Amino acid sequence: MHSAVQMHVYTIYFFLAIMLFNLYSVSKEKEFIVLAKRLKFMTPLYHLTNAIVIYTGTIVAFYAQTFSITIALMIPASIFLLVIEIKRYKKMRVIKHDQIELQNEFFVYAKKIYTIEISVIIAVYIISKVF
Repeated sequence: MHSAVQMHVYTIYFFLAIMLFNLYSVSKEKEFIVLAKRLKFMTPLYHLTNAIVIYTGTIVAFYAQTFSITIALMIPASIFLLVIEIKRYKKMRVIKHDQIELQNEFFVYAKKIYTIEISVIIAVYIISKVF
């Protein structure tokens, strides 16, 4: 049980690191094409890490054989993070290199998305420590 919990926690840290890297990239990168390529590379890693978080969380939850408010919160949080990242990717992939206005809008949108994602992870962590 201890190693499953450890794996789950370390995967969450890695997941948060990916989000922070993406937020940093969106904040610092000025060229949309360069940013789009970087985020396109990071998207599968993001989803793989989220899947591992969900999988290890499921193992820990079933092994503990208890259903708590923390588990009830982590399930929709993981699904929310999955959906919001898919929406971000779909918005990014249709923007062409000559659509400067859409590119500028995407920078603002992506910053909001990554801020929300990081906030969700932190909120789930805080609530899990309270309950």
